[in-house]
This record gives sequence, structure tokens and C-alpha cells, in this order.
Amino acid sequence: MIRHIVFFTAKTSDNLDAICEGLMLLGTIPHSRHFEVTRNSKVDQISNEIDVVVYAEFEDAAALAAYKAHPTYAEATERVRPLREWRFSADVPAK
Repeated sequence: MIRHIVFFTAKTSDNLDAICEGLMLLGTIPHSRHFEVTRNSKVDQISNEIDVVVYAEFEDAAALAAYKAHPTYAEATERVRPLREWRFSADVPAK
């Protein structure tokens, strides 16, 4: 299993709702075993720059690749990219 974790920062706080709505489109793509979009609670004492987190689980690399190749992925990217500043992504194998 692969854990796909993506962190986003918004250009402005006014963009947060639209970013979350755009990212929720990704949850309609059928290749993930689990999918969620969450606003960062920002309770860390050292770093609170991240605004929104996407967490998804995929059976394997093929499922993750199919997810990223789906037309809805491109649509979500088009909606969110102009609203966000930074995007950090990690794909971690689950043990």
C-alpha cells in the first residue's frame, strides 16, 4: 500500500474554501482505497505554514498512477493551482 500525502499553502486565506472544494474532486476518482481533504488545525508550536492536507491510500504504484492519469485529476489541478502558493507531496510505502 502507498500513502499519498500532499500539503498545500494558500495564496490568501480567502482561497481556502475554494482550494478544499477543488481538492475534494479528487475523492471522486475510483483508484484510492481511502481519501480525505483536511484543513490543517495549526496547533504545532514550531511550524504552521501548511493550510490544507490531502491524504490518500492506494493499493500499489499502478493505482496511484491511474489516479494521477484520470481526467478529474487534471480538472482539480486546474482549479487549485492558481489559488495555492506551495504544494509538497510525499508517497510513502505502508508497512
